[in-house]
Amino acid sequence: MNFTKKDKIEIFENSISWIVVLAMFIYGGAKLIQFDGAAEIDKTVSEMTGMELMWAFYGYSKSFAITLGIFELIGGILILIKRTRIIGCLFTSTILVNVIFQDIYFGVHLGALKAAILYQLLILIILWLNKEKLIKSIKTLWTSEKTGQTKSKYFVKILIAFGIFVGLRILEYFITIKW
Repeated sequence: MNFTKKDKIEIFENSISWIVVLAMFIYGGAKLIQFDGAAEIDKTVSEMTGMELMWAFYGYSKSFAITLGIFELIGGILILIKRTRIIGCLFTSTILVNVIFQDIYFGVHLGALKAAILYQLLILIILWLNKEKLIKSIKTLWTSEKTGQTKSKYFVKILIAFGIFVGLRILEYFITIKW
């Protein structure tokens, strides 16, 4: 069997994708049960280590931990499917960057930090391997269509938008502060 360079890259991309997918399935699934009883620490906040504080935080709200776990599972599924892999990598990167920062700032076990960094690096490699698609997508998102409108019409539209903005901010104030 003769593999082309494209075939070899596809094989490599799939293999590193599966590493990230498996990790997201493991970590995401674990969050569904991982923090049971974690909020029941017999220490004051000032006595806790960063790791204990973070675990107590996650243990305090089971629904928060479950939501994060579901997001990790969704990210893994998106990466697993070739068609949604780029979106999955971008989605999962937001989760992993948050995990990396938490691991650093709360002094989580060094192995967990190294694992999160490894998965993020693998995602960056996957994105690099798909850079043409990614660049094309970004260019498409940043491209604006010329409407051919006059400057006065544009100015009036901006003024109307500003008036709506002010009205919505006033409404926001009454909803969040006054009621």
